[in-house]
Amino acid sequence: MSQGLPPDPVPAEDLRTTEVDLGGLVSVLATHLYSTPLVALRELVQNAHDSHTRRLLEDPDGDHRPLIRVRGDAARRTVGIEDTGAGLTEPEIHAYLATVGTGYTRMLRELTGNQELIGAFGLGFLSAFSVADEVVVTTTSHREPGLGHRYRSRGGEQYLVEPVPARPQPGTVVELALKAEHAHLADEDALREVLGRYCVLLPIPVFVGDDDEPVNAVEVPWRQQSHPSPTPTLERDASRPPSDGDPHEARMRFATAFGRRFEPLTAFPVHPVEGGTDAIGLLWVQDGGTYGSSDNRDLAVYLRGMLLAEDARDLLPGWAGFIGGVVESSRLTPTASREDLQRDEHYRALQQTLTDAIVDGLYETARLRPAAWRRILTRHGQDLLGAALCDERLFTLLADDVPVPTSQGDLTAGALRAAGGGAVHVALGSGGGFEEMLYRAMRVPIARGDRYAVLPFLRRYARLRGCRLVELGSEHGDRAMFRDPERPLPAEETAWLAGALADPGEQLVPARFDPPGLPLVLVPDREAERKARIEDDRADARIPSAALRLARAFTARTDGEVRARLYLNLACPAVQDLLTAYRAGHTGSATAAGLLRSLKVIMAAAGPAGPAGPSGSSGGDLTAALSGIGTAVSALTAAVPAGLPDVPDTPGALSEEA
Repeated sequence: MSQGLPPDPVPAEDLRTTEVDLGGLVSVLATHLYSTPLVALRELVQNAHDSHTRRLLEDPDGDHRPLIRVRGDAARRTVGIEDTGAGLTEPEIHAYLATVGTGYTRMLRELTGNQELIGAFGLGFLSAFSVADEVVVTTTSHREPGLGHRYRSRGGEQYLVEPVPARPQPGTVVELALKAEHAHLADEDALREVLGRYCVLLPIPVFVGDDDEPVNAVEVPWRQQSHPSPTPTLERDASRPPSDGDPHEARMRFATAFGRRFEPLTAFPVHPVEGGTDAIGLLWVQDGGTYGSSDNRDLAVYLRGMLLAEDARDLLPGWAGFIGGVVESSRLTPTASREDLQRDEHYRALQQTLTDAIVDGLYETARLRPAAWRRILTRHGQDLLGAALCDERLFTLLADDVPVPTSQGDLTAGALRAAGGGAVHVALGSGGGFEEMLYRAMRVPIARGDRYAVLPFLRRYARLRGCRLVELGSEHGDRAMFRDPERPLPAEETAWLAGALADPGEQLVPARFDPPGLPLVLVPDREAERKARIEDDRADARIPSAALRLARAFTARTDGEVRARLYLNLACPAVQDLLTAYRAGHTGSATAAGLLRSLKVIMAAAGPAGPAGPSGSSGGDLTAALSGIGTAVSALTAAVPAGLPDVPDTPGALSEEA
């Protein structure tokens, strides 16, 4: 057949009809289309809603008081869904209720363009057979108020329709004889819990049992505002009286009632965007998180008032792990199961709208609600650091407010800058040992660069504010911290100090640094540390092979021989006295050097790296170091043999004696 030409005529006798195993099809659609049996309740309540909408369209001047009532009978193991909607005639039962894939709702929407109708695929009624052994439908049409009909089916493959007395008023009752494994659905407390969430935005009151209060008697904040809702409210005055109070208070009440996992800290609206999305709703910042995860995004999406997606977190940006919310729309396209959304242009437009709404809402909170803003910063500071890196608008908002973990607790970047004399100090490692001692001795707060997003955030902050960033543990940062000596040490003295103070894998570096009372600092080489981790045999099991190859190619530039640098503070009086004693050939110089070496080992053992010292350097034996202190003290306090000069009592006197 040539492209663009009609196919050759096929003789009618050669055409065959596709055979359908109706029982198998019903089983697949009823049992496997939906992820949870609770969806059956949603679909049947949705059908009841559409029946009311149909009646209003067909008989707008009639005496119609819409309501839906769901009853559970645990003893009989039944659930009934009753409505006062349009009802069905017998031909409509055969044409729509008992025909898979054909729905009156879809036809009516196509004819009228009405966007309140929810159903779309003609499959919702089949969900009843996923939870029920038998389904009985008793109905009276508003077109034939004197006639009643009863549909009865077991399994959905075969059914019976028989005449019954007409209902007192038009409408329908769907009764489910539940399967044993779904008997819990007949508990009315369970029904209130489920329907209270599924139907919270439904514009028709939904009652459970003999309750006088509908489960959806909740004030919906955005329906009290000037923005039109995608779902016009049929019972505006009855179920949701408008509120004349503070709009923010109304939002908080709704968020508290709906967001059952965490308390909301603040709430802000989602508005439709012309040319983008018709979605409207509410987002809130959650006061809490789950253990082991910072992704607690919680978004529910409603289509024409009925819950469509319970967990639509992918509509929220990945950095917004602290956001919960509810939105409703008429433009989003559901999948056949009506439990998910198609990723089309409306979906993508809503994603952008929600991102903008979060940013705008955080700005509004920072400006108008300082107490809530402080709680948000305290509760979600670490997540907000990462969020600021993902959105330039958020970075501008958070740069001076978001807390950064430091050696002195959580501080803002501005406070770090002020305490550092105009410079922001950040440690690339986890600290411990000599690094920790240095930070305490400097009395300058040091940001924890090993924490999530801290280092890239402070780098961007330094560029924004034009301040100096000192990255301790990097070559550039170490040069800023450990200055060159005023005069280089002779090679002989450097070699003697290296032999007396440094362990294998440690490089002695004469320097000057603050505070002058600290004689030496052992700083791990982060490149060598990374190389050791990457080249560890166990890395093959921890890291994907492609990433491991790239990482090893990067670390190949480092020989890894120098695992740490031992910076010796030539500005320290004790080090000056030691060098003076060595130059004078004083007998106590080796003892004093041994004392400093023992001090190095003890300080290294005090940190998180443990007795082995940071970066895997040996750091010396802790037991030997402790013994060395005792030996040094004994030597320095021993009686002086005849004919030898006295050993000075103080380090300051050591240089005078020399």
